[in-house]
Amino acid sequence: MAADTPLERLRSVLGGTARALSGEAEAELSFTSDPPRQDGRSLKVPAPARDLPPEQVAEARGFADGFALRMKHHDSGLHLRGAPSEAVARAVFDAVETARIEALGSRGYAGIADNLEHALTVRLRSDPIARARSREEVPLSTAVGLLVRERLTGREAPASAALGMALVRDWIEERAGTDLDALALAIDDQQAYAQLASKLLHDLELTEGDQIPDEADEGGGEDEGTDEQEEPGEEEGDSEAQQGEGQVEARGEQRESDASEEGEDQQSDAMDDGEGELGDEGEDGAMPTRPNRPWSDLPPQFEYRPYTTQFDEVIAATELCDAEELDRLRSYLDQQLVHLQGAVTKLANRLQRRLMAQQNRSWDFDQEEGLLDAARLARVVVNPMQSLSYKVEKDTDFKDTVVTLLIDNSGSMRGRPISIAAISADILARTLERVGVKTEILGFTTRAWKGGQSREKWLAEGRPAQPGRLNDVRHIVYKQADEPWRRAKRSLGLMMREGLLKENIDGEALLWAHNRMIGRSEDRKILMVISDGAPVDDSTLSVNSGSYLERHLRQVIGWIEARSPVELVAIGIGHDVTRYYSRAVTIMDAEQLAGTMVEQLAALFDSE
Repeated sequence: MAADTPLERLRSVLGGTARALSGEAEAELSFTSDPPRQDGRSLKVPAPARDLPPEQVAEARGFADGFALRMKHHDSGLHLRGAPSEAVARAVFDAVETARIEALGSRGYAGIADNLEHALTVRLRSDPIARARSREEVPLSTAVGLLVRERLTGREAPASAALGMALVRDWIEERAGTDLDALALAIDDQQAYAQLASKLLHDLELTEGDQIPDEADEGGGEDEGTDEQEEPGEEEGDSEAQQGEGQVEARGEQRESDASEEGEDQQSDAMDDGEGELGDEGEDGAMPTRPNRPWSDLPPQFEYRPYTTQFDEVIAATELCDAEELDRLRSYLDQQLVHLQGAVTKLANRLQRRLMAQQNRSWDFDQEEGLLDAARLARVVVNPMQSLSYKVEKDTDFKDTVVTLLIDNSGSMRGRPISIAAISADILARTLERVGVKTEILGFTTRAWKGGQSREKWLAEGRPAQPGRLNDVRHIVYKQADEPWRRAKRSLGLMMREGLLKENIDGEALLWAHNRMIGRSEDRKILMVISDGAPVDDSTLSVNSGSYLERHLRQVIGWIEARSPVELVAIGIGHDVTRYYSRAVTIMDAEQLAGTMVEQLAALFDSE
């Protein structure tokens, strides 16, 4: 029996320990071959080999202990209220909180401390700090997190990070050494600790000075409206930040320019006069020439550019794996969500009824020709030569609509979020097809982690300064707008493929999806973005300003909302996207996605 195997016994022991540490009787632990993560009370830790090598067992124990301690010592609502919105500052803030949780949970427990250190060592193997050769290549979130860990536990950073830490230690200590010392005094009080962390971010010049009182004292400012519904999904967001502390990096000597860049962000949100930000490099912002669309003569290239587009690709899902594997992946998706499909179908049917209600037939009566009007049948019998006994159906403009679903295919979507996104898109495409609305389904990710061939080219060419986007983007077409649903159905299974989901560069993906729509003939165009956070590509952020990708995303959104006929709506999973999109909603549980997609589309059609 499976329950008698050593692997299953280990899983049972780890699960019991996690429940004891967290105080959550319903916590469930399972093994995974994907990156470890925490989804609410569900803990996914790395699966050891069947012969249970000690090193792999220690790794599983470390991640299990870390997730359990997060459940016990971490208030996700309080954390979100104090968290900054800028990507690098948010990553540092998350890393500092992770250090507090693990230090607090391991006090007096040498075994837990050893397990956590082993898990940290494993994480650092893939972190850029382990191969950094200059201060610019050291991820600030990782370095600050390790320094805080030293202050709170007395344990030095693992040997793999020693060289990277030496490159930035003096720089951080000079600016924020006092803040690092103060954190140890507030380790038991998360709110006070968060206030000190906000001051640390300010002293490192990662946030504006006037943001600290809002975040620390008043609790969050513009994100406040979503706090009461955040608890279920924030667990996932925080665990993702715990795994990916090294995914955002910043150049130390450019901190003094971040404040002015944030000001540019706010200016670009309005996008009323984008002419001053247009350049002539890079074809990503180029748009089809449409004489009847004068705004399209102003492609939004802004200050953003890719270092090279040589290795980018726009590819159909069917080209990324063979037909047999697509069938297997689609079958896996259907099996995984068989209990959810009925609920999504009911929501889709509700949407269909609402759309069909807007398509009620209307007729022009008393016509000279057309279909015979049954109500005038007696008149025709009495006098066959009687005119005006026909009716003609009025034309409806409703069908002249196209909807594009743009789905974030980044690694943080792995697991249940991407599964539900895939099946929801599948059901919506089928529903909209029934009522004559064409639907396109697109995805965006990168071809590699941490740069790929673009970074290799940059390194070979001598590391030019300010290279721009430094990764190979991959834009995936799951279903074309003119393609019938039955032909594209199996392509959506590709989202389940191991290793497909990597990093996310949202601004370029949004422009790509937008430009595909602009060339179409439909009068009404709706673009729905489904994402779970800010753009992250650690290769790009390691050699540009920390807000480089986020600033470009804000500019693109502002330009589309102000100048384009495309109607843009966004759904954020576990992260607040209302700070980017003017028409957006945030859900804290992936299972809400299907209902939210239906309601958002229905609201758009109702408003028309």
